[in-house]
Amino acid sequence: MNTIRKISREATALAALAGILAAGLVLGIAELVGAFYAARATPLIALGSTFIDFTPAWLKDFAIDTFGTNDKVALFVGMAVTIVALAALLGIVAFRRWALGVAGVVLMGLVMVASVLSRAGASLLDAAPSIIGTATGLLALRWLIARLHSGAAGRARHDDGVVVVDAAPAVPATGRRSAAPSGAAASSAAASTTTADRRDGGTMSPSRRSFFAAAGVTAIVAGAAATGGRVLGSIRSNVSAARDSLTFPVPASPAEPVPAGVEVDVEGVTSWLTPNQDFYRIDTALSVPQLDSATWELRVHGMVEEEFTMSFQDLLDADLIERHVTLTCVSNPVGGGLVGNAKWLGYPLREVLKRARPMEGADMVLSTSSDGFSASTPLPVLQDERDAMLAVSMNDEPLPLEHGFPVRMVVPGLFGYVSATKWVVDLEVTRFADQTAYWTDRGWSEKGPVKTMARVEVPRAFAKVAPGPVRIGGSAWSQQRGVTKVEVSVDDGEWEEVTLAEEYSVDTWRQWSHELTLDAGSHTVRARATDAVDGLQTEERADTVPNGASGWQSVQFSAG
Repeated sequence: MNTIRKISREATALAALAGILAAGLVLGIAELVGAFYAARATPLIALGSTFIDFTPAWLKDFAIDTFGTNDKVALFVGMAVTIVALAALLGIVAFRRWALGVAGVVLMGLVMVASVLSRAGASLLDAAPSIIGTATGLLALRWLIARLHSGAAGRARHDDGVVVVDAAPAVPATGRRSAAPSGAAASSAAASTTTADRRDGGTMSPSRRSFFAAAGVTAIVAGAAATGGRVLGSIRSNVSAARDSLTFPVPASPAEPVPAGVEVDVEGVTSWLTPNQDFYRIDTALSVPQLDSATWELRVHGMVEEEFTMSFQDLLDADLIERHVTLTCVSNPVGGGLVGNAKWLGYPLREVLKRARPMEGADMVLSTSSDGFSASTPLPVLQDERDAMLAVSMNDEPLPLEHGFPVRMVVPGLFGYVSATKWVVDLEVTRFADQTAYWTDRGWSEKGPVKTMARVEVPRAFAKVAPGPVRIGGSAWSQQRGVTKVEVSVDDGEWEEVTLAEEYSVDTWRQWSHELTLDAGSHTVRARATDAVDGLQTEERADTVPNGASGWQSVQFSAG
């Protein structure tokens, strides 16, 4: 009885392994076939993107607060755990009831196909990687399960796909046990037990070797297919090479020189200019779109007198402007790091709209990216004198792929969710009453002006400093209004005005510094900013949903 139970547990574990390996083959083959399609056709990317689409605002905020810019890595890890669990379950089901296992695998295949077809621009042909992958995985699962069935130890019989292991001799209808075997029968039973034991705890039986050989082949093929798909995809895409070869004309309106006084002399304060590799990235794209600048086009249409398209070369031939602009994510918590300052080169959006000539009644521009993300920007914001642009360069180099290459929007004074569309391919002039955008469909406000904010960067939370004179510092921002004053309060004392670094423009953040004299012990410092239009930064605490966090940051640290 114990041997049979052990065999049953082992068979269940191996069935789970078979399911996991078959799922790996599904994804590997789909990755390989998907190398000849757009990224949206890859089931793993499509599933993740679909999950993001249906993620409620509170869960999105939790992910960003917890994982920051690693939120996509966390999503992939969560997806991997879920897929492994479901695959293991389907393997066990297939071992016990093959028809139910097939139904489960087909259902998962249909979910992948539905996710792929839900992506922007997807066609029925994009379902091919998921279908081929699912069919291959189903064949592999059948192959593995067949070897498990053939290797079942003890007396087993198959009844409509059900494996039944006889734990003891049958009991006759009379209720009396059969007589104990004797003679040759006993010898035969003993030999049978010895063989089963050998299979269980001694030399591996041929059937088990056959299963593990098949499992090894499946794992190798899955890994090779996934690796091959990635290699083929990178070979077929020449976007990186094309990006590296780009050169830009001298801007018609270059940026003003950056004076040395924009930075304070406090070690640990964030650099005034954010390097590209350190610039925050928050978007809905699990796979960075690979758009060729040579074939990129922007469609301008909707409530306009003139509809037209623009090529990348059209932008380069136009009068470009160069500006430093600080961007802020609406998901940035009080004191958070989802903010950065860069030098951008691009074509003014007001000039694009001047050519299009919006009709009376239009009040919004719906911008859409190549992966289907959309943002709703107030039309007057894009027509006024602020330097909203179609950016092609970031910090004197072509836009990084992950930051929107070849073209993205940059709009001073608005949170990114209503303005900073990356990989932009479509501008529709419309009305807020007629159209909604990606995040406004999910409960965020239609208009997202950046809120005035002061941030303490030195000391960091729970840092330990030496008693006596201590220099503290940080940054403050209020795009389109400008920071005029920053104050700090230590241990709930009086508010003290700090020293502000030189202001570059109202569209960039401003650093500040202050010197304190501290006794040994625990301390708390708070900071608040004042802007030139709305005055003092609000103390009222608000969550990031629906239009950005607010409140005064408080940092605890110690001296001693």
